[in-house]
Amino acid sequence: MNKMNYLKINFFALIAFAVTLSACKKDRAERDYERQLVGTNGIYVLSEGDWNQANPTISYYDIEKKTTVKDYYRQVNGTGLGETANDLQAYGNKMYCVVTGVEGKAQSFVDVMDVKTGKSIKRIPFNTTNNGFLPRYITFYKNKAYVSRYDGAISRIDTASLNVDGELQLKNGANNAGGLEGLAVANGKLYVTNSAHPSYPTSLKSKVTIVDLATFTKSKDIEVGNNPVRISAASNGDLYVITWNDWVTFNDPTLVRISSTTDAVTQTEANTDLGAINIVGTQAWVTKDVYSSPSIKALNLATGKLGSNLITDATAIATPYGITINPFDDSVVVGDSGSSKAFVFGKDGKLKYSFETGSNPQAAVFNHRYAFVSKD
Repeated sequence: MNKMNYLKINFFALIAFAVTLSACKKDRAERDYERQLVGTNGIYVLSEGDWNQANPTISYYDIEKKTTVKDYYRQVNGTGLGETANDLQAYGNKMYCVVTGVEGKAQSFVDVMDVKTGKSIKRIPFNTTNNGFLPRYITFYKNKAYVSRYDGAISRIDTASLNVDGELQLKNGANNAGGLEGLAVANGKLYVTNSAHPSYPTSLKSKVTIVDLATFTKSKDIEVGNNPVRISAASNGDLYVITWNDWVTFNDPTLVRISSTTDAVTQTEANTDLGAINIVGTQAWVTKDVYSSPSIKALNLATGKLGSNLITDATAIATPYGITINPFDDSVVVGDSGSSKAFVFGKDGKLKYSFETGSNPQAAVFNHRYAFVSKD
């Protein structure tokens, strides 16, 4: 064997040893350490904008630097977000923005971004040739994303390929589905609200539809009251539905509790004029009397009753439009459409900081920080 061949053999042997050593270290790290949430770098806030004005934004607040970029999406991606963005949620290392568009234009899509940078990875179209499906909200289960649409369908997105791999029209015989709004997952089932939107009439406008996610087929409809719009799932498997009844006067609204074990209504609280709802773990908050005497109330998940106010200092919120709980420290981000700002409150109900956003701020996503921590 000449010297050159000897050196080549040893070089590749060293590479193989290094790869094996790295794999062993990775296996040991996975065995001895766990990935834990240790902090929050910043907060993204989606502002849906004004109808037919093409002005939705995603703002970003850097907590350490205490700086805000109001139209962060445009700065990072070199383009605007689109027309009427309606939801922003994180799943894994990505965040998904649902851009609804407007009737009669092919402007609907879901924009998938890197949660660390806000950089767009892919825009998934939700359109026919001349119109959009008008997607509204998004939720996740077992590496799939589920998107509600005003045309009465649920789209399923594979979160690995970022392609739509299934579609389910929610029809039951003569019952036509339309105006789908909020959706949530509990007990391996998807629960979606059929709103009474005047532009998208449906005979299911007082029902929550249940979809079996194992088969991606419709299971049943549950009567909850006219115009259910918002829904959120608690860790115990209960779901809370907010009905608005009448779109104009919002008369006789209700808060309805559903058991995902029996798929039956177990509680109805009348005369509760609620807007947004967010549940994380054992913590739950709702916005109340948004356009008359606004407040943000705790929701007791054991009793289904409203409790104390979130805000304990003198901070005034003109119109609480959206609410999001940070699972790291239980702080709460409140989007105020009256001032076009986001307010962040601590567990004690006192204001930590606020920052400017676009028009009609609602959903927030957190740029979290993680570390590998010993299991011992």
